[in-house]
Amino acid sequence: MILIFAIIVGVISLDQLTKWLAVIYLKGETSFPLWQDVLHFTYAENRGMAFGMLEDHRWVFMVLSTVGILAILFYLLRFRPASLWMRISLSMIVGGGIGNMIDRVILGYVVDFIDFTLIDFAIFNVADSFVCVGAGMTILYLIYDIVREARTQKQAEAQPTPTEEDPASDETPAENRNDES
Repeated sequence: MILIFAIIVGVISLDQLTKWLAVIYLKGETSFPLWQDVLHFTYAENRGMAFGMLEDHRWVFMVLSTVGILAILFYLLRFRPASLWMRISLSMIVGGGIGNMIDRVILGYVVDFIDFTLIDFAIFNVADSFVCVGAGMTILYLIYDIVREARTQKQAEAQPTPTEEDPASDETPAENRNDES
């Protein structure tokens, strides 16, 4: 439980700190190349959802984000996944979602500043990164879990089942065994 809240609070704090720094140092400035033609810091105000899609539909995103965040939190707190990987990944998604929700509620837009210019990608922020990495981790875990279950089932099916004719079978009562001791 402590780990979940520590990750969520850590993600929100890191996200809000970096956005605050972006507003102070980047707003009104030209793009700052951290690595020329690869990675720049460029201030942007995103009024849409992830990567600027569906601009100016703030209330839709706020409602959907709130439902998603609450659903994941409910799952984390109610069912407490046994997998540390899942607890971490879902906590990252919640923290990133809350970080962007704070911007939407307070500012009416999300502050973005990470500009991956190498492939002309949309400008994003730390919260977006945590949501995407958390979602990727969740997908990887689910694939791993499906493969693991399939292997376990295949191994169980490959095991010979005991029959009544098998004297070493655990299902055959001891008095019916032909032991010549």
